[in-house]
Amino acid sequence: MLIDALRDDFVFGSKGVKFMPYTTSLVEKGAAHSFVAEAKPPTVTMPRIKALMTGSLPGFVDVVRNLNSPALLEDNVVTQAKAAGKRIIFYGDETWVKLFPKHFVEYDGTTSFFVSDYTEVDNNVTRHLDKVLKRGDWDVLILHYLGLDHIGHISGPSSPLIGRKLSEMDSILMRIHTSLLSEEREALSPSLLVLCGDHGMSESGGHGASSLEEVNTALLLTSSAFERKPGEVRPPERVQQTDLAATLAVGLGLPIPQHSVGRFLFPVVQGRALREQLRLLHLNAVQLSRLLQVRVPGYKREHGFEQFKISERLHGNWVRLYLEENNAEILLNMGAKARKQYLYTLKALSQALSSQEAQYDIYSMVVGTVVVLEVLALLLLSVPQALGATAKLEVPLSPVCSLLFYVMFLLLWAMHMVVCTSTESSCYLCSLAWPMAGGVLALVSALLCGVLSTLTRMCLRGKLLRRVRLAPADGTHLFVSDHQAELSVLAALSLLAIFALVQSRCSSVAKGALALGLLGVYCYRAATGHVLSPWQQDNKDVSRGIIEARFVYVFVLGILFTGIKDMLKSQVLAAGIPVKTVGLWDVYSGLVLLTALLFRPHNLPVLVCSLLIQTVMTKFIWRPLRHGAAEVTVMHYWFGQAFFYFQGNSNNIATVDISAGFVGLNTYVEVPAMFLTAFATYAGPVLWASHLVNFLSWEPNSGPALRRACFCYALLSSVPVSAYVVLVTALRYHLFIWSVFSPKLLYVGMHLLVTAALCLGFTAVDRAGAKADAGKVAHC
Repeated sequence: MLIDALRDDFVFGSKGVKFMPYTTSLVEKGAAHSFVAEAKPPTVTMPRIKALMTGSLPGFVDVVRNLNSPALLEDNVVTQAKAAGKRIIFYGDETWVKLFPKHFVEYDGTTSFFVSDYTEVDNNVTRHLDKVLKRGDWDVLILHYLGLDHIGHISGPSSPLIGRKLSEMDSILMRIHTSLLSEEREALSPSLLVLCGDHGMSESGGHGASSLEEVNTALLLTSSAFERKPGEVRPPERVQQTDLAATLAVGLGLPIPQHSVGRFLFPVVQGRALREQLRLLHLNAVQLSRLLQVRVPGYKREHGFEQFKISERLHGNWVRLYLEENNAEILLNMGAKARKQYLYTLKALSQALSSQEAQYDIYSMVVGTVVVLEVLALLLLSVPQALGATAKLEVPLSPVCSLLFYVMFLLLWAMHMVVCTSTESSCYLCSLAWPMAGGVLALVSALLCGVLSTLTRMCLRGKLLRRVRLAPADGTHLFVSDHQAELSVLAALSLLAIFALVQSRCSSVAKGALALGLLGVYCYRAATGHVLSPWQQDNKDVSRGIIEARFVYVFVLGILFTGIKDMLKSQVLAAGIPVKTVGLWDVYSGLVLLTALLFRPHNLPVLVCSLLIQTVMTKFIWRPLRHGAAEVTVMHYWFGQAFFYFQGNSNNIATVDISAGFVGLNTYVEVPAMFLTAFATYAGPVLWASHLVNFLSWEPNSGPALRRACFCYALLSSVPVSAYVVLVTALRYHLFIWSVFSPKLLYVGMHLLVTAALCLGFTAVDRAGAKADAGKVAHC
């Protein structure tokens, strides 16, 4: 029974005593062994399921794969159980069905991404229980409850809904345990009931990083086979989440998954005979030692392997004495010594393997880094040309460079063949079809030729590269209290301020739609219970606000349509700059309205501050002082980055507000949910880029200015990306590679995609302006 986001203090803390009395009583009566299982980052569902079932440590790329999980091919407990003829039934998170597509004789999957639902998503699991518990045609039953995790994403761990959900889970556990006990009276062997969490829950309700609240999960193993005296309450032992795979394999009589780095939980077999304990310890030690031999070339010098040899000698001596039927006391002492040595060996082997678990595709990483650095070099070398009077970027390829391209391509292809035929580990580039791999190598060769061509031309003309000094922007997190009345007033005033700051340049249609849309934003937050409203007398009227949110979406689409229509009108009819700029501002106001809807109420003042700074800088700084396009672009980029952090984001995955992806949705729809989540996360950079387009479009000669802005955005994004790719590659064995560097790399990659989309927007507006100007000339 896996309860999503079941952190340890929900069971073993004060909340467990208050809301999970039956579970607590199992521990106090000695019918269960309790553990705090540490989950390694990334603390998201799919990698944690893999860790629980394979005993291995998934990579950080599984954060992305968590959105659409591929079938699990690695050796695991579920596959071993199916191969042994075990009949497995599953109900719950559909991630299991994707990971194990042909393993269950019966299943019912529920979507894990519609976080607004925390009731039906669990009822769809529980509705099967009465029927399946009465049947005797299964060997393994897996349940995955999502409601607790969804409550965390919506309201956080301090919400009163948490206690109600824990009580519901406690009653379900009692129902299952009672049913198993009644069946055991007729069965020959006892059952094992496992209660666990896949990850924890941060104080903000999210997960994905490495805080104690996110990595510490509850693990409870209950069986009538456990022999402990009632009242012998021990504090939960700290173990690794990867230890469960070996424990389940031992309990089911299955081979331990071959890539498992965990050690089985010894308290589970403490009641068995000493000979059986030593046999199981030896099986686990042999499996870990073989894995060490495969992964570590100098395994014989490893401390864990040396201890394994000592354990085998002690075990062999004990077996010899056992066969000779020696004194029982001598056997007991020798066996206890061998058992202690095995436990120490398993700990040493597991730690050694966990430290070696991260395997890197160096070849693919180097090729990717080279491509990034080549693009950066090309952009840097093109600064004088792109920011000059013509605002053009040209990379002429001479015949010599073309010859160099073919030579480089042939050399890279030869190196590729050598690497792919000699490497023993999996390599992404080597797994590609030869046309795709050839395309990558051709890109590397072409970029190198472009860099050399540009450098040669600069040297011939005697021009030097102008240096642009960049200073980092930093931000702080904004804290809001839980006072609903004050928050309501603050939200209402913020929405009024947003209207006042944006409406002045809107068309009359967009102005009315903006006013109604902002009113709808407040109604939406009132419907969801975040702010107060006169028409809601108590919390009974709280809903998901789906109708109110869709009401706002209608106005967002209407404003965007009005703006795009005016832009097209200015292009087709050559209506001039005023119509075009009004259309652009309408598009901008539509994005502001969408941001106000997706932002949580305490973040609305951040949006107001952003709009106020844009207004002040435009009226008193940029226009009066006549700053150039490049300078204005750099300042917009910096402000966008600053407001990315001001709105509560960080380099920690747990701060991503995925609830924004479900505003107005009553079911999980992948594309809208991903778009809304990405937009809410990067709303600061997007709004500042949109304001930049509006600002530059007012210039008399906006074409070159927009091209310079596009170039500067690409350059400013490429510098940190290039630096970070090199750093991550160089520091891949650093202690914080998974908890700090990898999440930051994901943010950097996503920000690069957003920047690419913004540059496409710059280009589209520039092309539209150029066509409109050409139309005017033809008309004249």
